[in-house]
Amino acid sequence: METVAVIVGAGPSGLAISACLTLHSIPFIILEREDCYASLWKKRTYDRLSLHLAKEFCYLPFAKHPRKAKTYISKDAFLRYIDDYVSHFKITPRYHRSVESAELDKVQGKWRIEAHNTIDEKIEVYFASFLVVASGENSEGYIPDIPGLDGFPGEVVHSSHYKSGLKYENKDVLVVGCGNSGMEIAYDLSNYHARTSIVVRSPFHVLTKGMVHLGMSLLKWFSVDAVDKVTLLLARFTYGNLSKYGIHQPKLGPFFQKVLTGRSPVIDVGTVKKIKSGELKVLPGISRINGNNVVFDDSKEMKFDAIVFATGYKSTVTRWLKDYKYVMNEDGMPSKSFPSHWKGENGLHCAGFSRRGLAGITTDAIAIADDINKVYTSKK
Repeated sequence: METVAVIVGAGPSGLAISACLTLHSIPFIILEREDCYASLWKKRTYDRLSLHLAKEFCYLPFAKHPRKAKTYISKDAFLRYIDDYVSHFKITPRYHRSVESAELDKVQGKWRIEAHNTIDEKIEVYFASFLVVASGENSEGYIPDIPGLDGFPGEVVHSSHYKSGLKYENKDVLVVGCGNSGMEIAYDLSNYHARTSIVVRSPFHVLTKGMVHLGMSLLKWFSVDAVDKVTLLLARFTYGNLSKYGIHQPKLGPFFQKVLTGRSPVIDVGTVKKIKSGELKVLPGISRINGNNVVFDDSKEMKFDAIVFATGYKSTVTRWLKDYKYVMNEDGMPSKSFPSHWKGENGLHCAGFSRRGLAGITTDAIAIADDINKVYTSKK
C-alpha cells in the first residue's frame, strides 16, 4: 500500500501530526500497535494523575483548552479532550499494527514499512515518501539491572503498571525513582497506609504547581537566569533547606536545567510534608537485594513486600527503524539538539522526543507538517 506519509504511533504526537497533515490535505496512514489511541494515557497511568502544567502549556495544535476549563487538567478531562480531538480531525489510526521494520528503499526513494497485523497475523507493507516516528520516548518502561532483583519474592512493578496504593495497604513498599511519578506514587502509597520509602540518588528541584506556572509565564518576558532566581527564592521560602531530609538541590536552576538536560523539577503534591514528618522515608541508592531484604549504599538493610520502579522509559525506535541514523542516535533519541531535532534526512522525521511535554509535541507537529507540505507541494 502506498501513501504520502506514514506515522508510527497514535499517542499525542501521532495525533498532533495527523491533525496538521489533515489541514494540509496530505494523505497519510497512522499505525498503532495497541487497540486504541493514547494508550499510555488510557492504560498505563496511575489513577490520581493530572497534568502537572497549566492548561495554556498543555494543548495539541489548533485545539486550546476553553477558558472555563480548570487551570490544571485531570486525567479524565484530558482523555475527553483527546477523544474530542480525534473526532474533530477525523483521525482513524490502524490499530493492532506493530511496526517490525522500516527502511529507505533507495531505488524508489521511498520508505518501506512492514507492520505486523496482530489480529490477522499478517505482515502488511506500506510505501511512503515521508516517515514520521511518533512512538515517543516512553515506548517501554525501564527497570535497572540490580543484583538480586530476579530473586526478590515480592511484587516488582514499573510505574506504568501502577494504578493505586489501595492494594498495598499495611505493606512495606519501596519506590525507586524520585521524579514526578516516583514522588507522587510514594505520596499515594502513603495515603493508603503503606509503609513507604523512596530511593533518592540524584539532586532535584522541588517546586509547587504555582511556582512552575509563574515561572513559565515569566519566561515570556524575562531571562531564564532571572526566572530561576525568583523561583529558587520562592522554593526556599516554602520548603526551607531540604538537604537534611536527603533531598539535595542541583547546581543548575530549575528552568535552565530543563532547557539544558530536559529534566523537569519535581512538582510537589504533598510528598515533601510527608517526608518532613517522617511518614515517608528517604533512602540512598540500592546496592543489592537479598530475598525480601534490600541493601542500600550506606550498608543499611530493610525488608520490603513490594518495589515500584519509577525509573522512566526508554525508546525502542532502533529495534525497528533500520535507517535510524538519518534522525536518531543509537539510544533511539534525536541525533540533533533542540530545536532542529525533529528533522532528519530523506523524508524522515521524529515527533515527541524533545522532552518538552505537550508544548514540545505541538511545536514538533506543526514544524514537521509544514516541512512535509513544502516538499510535497514542490514535487507536485
